[in-house]
Amino acid sequence: MVNRLSLRTKLVFSFLLVVIVGGVLSSLIGTNLVADTIINQARNKVRYDLSTASLVYNQSLNRIHDVVQFTALGRIVPDYVESGRLKKLADYLIKRRRDFGLDILTVTDARGKVILRSRHPFQTGDDQANDPLVHRALKGEAQASTVIVPREELLREGRDLAENAFILFVPTPKAREVPADRETSGMMLKAAAPILNESGGLLGVLYGGVLLNRNYQIVDKVRDLLYGEGFYRNKEMGTATIFQGDLRISTNVQDENGNRAIGTRVSEEVYQAVVRKGQPWLDRAFVVHDWYITGYEPIRDLDGRIVGMLYVGMLEAPYVDLRNKVVYSFFGIGVLGVLLVLLLSFFITTGIISPLRQMVTSTRKIAEGDLSHEVPTTSQDEIGQLAESFNHMLVSLKQARQELEENGRVLEEKVEERSQQLREIQAKLMQSEKLTSLGRLASGVAHEINSPLNGVLALSHLLMRRLKDNPELQKELEIIVKEATRVSAIVRGLLDFSRESKPQKRPCNLNDLILHTLSLVERQAVFQNIRVVRNLDSQVPILLLDANQIQQVFMNILLNAADAMASRGTLTITSSHVPGDPFVQVKFTDTGCGIPEENLSKIFDPFFTTKEDKKGTGLGLAVSYGIIDRHRGRIEVQSEVGKGTSVSIHLPLEAAEDMPAV
Repeated sequence: MVNRLSLRTKLVFSFLLVVIVGGVLSSLIGTNLVADTIINQARNKVRYDLSTASLVYNQSLNRIHDVVQFTALGRIVPDYVESGRLKKLADYLIKRRRDFGLDILTVTDARGKVILRSRHPFQTGDDQANDPLVHRALKGEAQASTVIVPREELLREGRDLAENAFILFVPTPKAREVPADRETSGMMLKAAAPILNESGGLLGVLYGGVLLNRNYQIVDKVRDLLYGEGFYRNKEMGTATIFQGDLRISTNVQDENGNRAIGTRVSEEVYQAVVRKGQPWLDRAFVVHDWYITGYEPIRDLDGRIVGMLYVGMLEAPYVDLRNKVVYSFFGIGVLGVLLVLLLSFFITTGIISPLRQMVTSTRKIAEGDLSHEVPTTSQDEIGQLAESFNHMLVSLKQARQELEENGRVLEEKVEERSQQLREIQAKLMQSEKLTSLGRLASGVAHEINSPLNGVLALSHLLMRRLKDNPELQKELEIIVKEATRVSAIVRGLLDFSRESKPQKRPCNLNDLILHTLSLVERQAVFQNIRVVRNLDSQVPILLLDANQIQQVFMNILLNAADAMASRGTLTITSSHVPGDPFVQVKFTDTGCGIPEENLSKIFDPFFTTKEDKKGTGLGLAVSYGIIDRHRGRIEVQSEVGKGTSVSIHLPLEAAEDMPAV
């Protein structure tokens, strides 16, 4: 009989069976999973919120520690204590206490006896040496902790503090039952630090603190930070509390009248887990008059004793309502699916043949190379999966084509970049080879010329002395001596250029070397109308270099700049180092005539000069280039005709980076 049914009927009954069975199972499993997930997410949030609250609490304690320690470490408090100027000390500590929002700020002597309080009634004379924080401060340790302060101690510090600490118990459902009906002591964030004189001797102890009872700064900060101003059914979404023992002393949990629930107590279950056993609590709990998803952790004093609890909690009702909505939605969707399956199955069975035809047409277009065409997917069955596979293949082909194009572009950029690097390296090698060859040639020529030249100079001077009575010959001999002297200068330049002596590197302060070189040239006539601007970075590291050779480079650049500015203009000298850069930069910028672009590639060539006749040998920059190259540095020139020239020298840090900055 089943075989006689039409394919559409078979499919419809199959769909109904799958939908009904699957819908029931998925609804049951899904609702349980979603419900558990919602509650677990809420608990995880509370766990993170509790960590944040603990961080805020500890930051408040650390802030008090820092204020007390910095006040004690300053020179004002030790000076006033040592000189006995307690009136001035009192005025200073009162202002200090108010400026930093402290409730107490008290000074003891070196035995722990109170000598000054900064709060009315300003009582003194009591012994604080047995206080754990003061006791450690007397031994030289600055400490901070949460402490329980008895009522009599609070009265000494200020009656208003004792009144704030006094709390009557307020009974609430599920609260822990105790025989007492009030709390008179207070819980305080407290810090103490030693007061030392200039020689390190103990003068006394400074301690300060903030009373937490009815102080809502921390809990409100935690609430605003974690939950903002969110409300649900006129109730705050999240709350925070500081407990003294099991008693709420600072909270934004509200009672039925909308007031802060000061004086209410925690449940017995939470008290046993957190205060008695010292274990964090992360679970639902009844808080005053509502269920909350809560987190509690113990607050300990300096000796590790549990003195209170820190609490954060989120109202459980929003999560319960969300869970219920999800459950109802699952079952509603299941019922709706059963009702719609008949209608959907009709369209599904009708559409099985049509997608097959569309797929054949689409695959032909793709086979012809039309990658912009996609196979339409109208179902999620095997046909739809096949269509999706074709579409994924099409996307992969498009991506492969794009990647090939992108890789080709990147490869072209890399090739161009490498080619540029090779061109630069080749140019540098050619320059080095040219300088080396010219250096060898110059060395031979200089040595061959030097000996006869010295003879010419010596004989010329001898003739000048012998023929001093013959003015006409004397004038001619002076020309010979002048020109021979110029040739001698060229020979010396050739010898300097050819030597290529290995730098004798020593630790050197680059800024001092710049200033020393300036001092040698500033008094020369060519620098009289030149304004020198020094921008020297005081953090430039010590470098390993040959100071004499680098000074020669600086001297050449300075004199070239003076010539370029015709002895009038501004010369700016800058030294700098960017952290992480393996090079230190020295930059000389003048406002001279500039160098034509066609000459920039020639300026380091030997004998190349743009100066007037007899004003230069053309070897200064060539020698400078060789010196910087032997220091494993580089020299760069930028110039614009009519505006000036910048010469940048980059010197490597090498092994001097561990030396102190200058």
